[in-house]
Amino acid sequence: MAKNHGARKAKNLVDPARPIKARTVAVAGVGGAAALAAIVGAGLWFEGVWRGEPYPVADPAASSRTLDERSQTVYDALGLPDARLDAERSGPRAYTDAYNCDRRGLRTWSHGLDPSPPSEPHVVSVSYDWTLRDVPRARAVTALKDARKELTRQGWRVAEHRNDRYGLELSMRPPKDGTSVTITAYPGSRLEVSAYADCARYPAGTPMDMDGEPELAAMRAPVQLRG
Repeated sequence: MAKNHGARKAKNLVDPARPIKARTVAVAGVGGAAALAAIVGAGLWFEGVWRGEPYPVADPAASSRTLDERSQTVYDALGLPDARLDAERSGPRAYTDAYNCDRRGLRTWSHGLDPSPPSEPHVVSVSYDWTLRDVPRARAVTALKDARKELTRQGWRVAEHRNDRYGLELSMRPPKDGTSVTITAYPGSRLEVSAYADCARYPAGTPMDMDGEPELAAMRAPVQLRG
């Protein structure tokens, strides 16, 4: 009996070591999973850095209609009922531009050595502009101040407002839609309103024009200036 009691006592002394081993294996498993997750995360991070931030997707025709609306809002804010559309020099124009939509990410590092780096395929910006005549410089200064005040009240933010020897210009961005409008005074009492939509990738199946560029909506001048 004494012998068996000693054996049971010895067994009890060994048993407490077993949970320690199990905990060690469990900790090692958790550590391995964390290491694997870190490796995967690092790989995804590098993939993002390599490719760069993707461009948003937008229909160019829809973007041009938005620019039409934005420029109408700006015209209303300028308060220039006596101004006329400068159709002789340049009527309302809408166009796409791919050249300022650079490829992104570390994969394009060598493009910095290229004087004409390639643009991102299927990505364009959209622009729309028209020009007013019969707006003398003094009147333009007041009109830009009025426009800034009114558009700020509507939630737009000022990107730039310049009135110096280099020129008179106001650039503003409406909230959250990736567009901007710039108003620029030129010699000859002309005031140009230019609206821009940021570079975006156009969806597959987008209708194209005869030049192979995405089709835009028919653009017209602000309603007050239409003949």
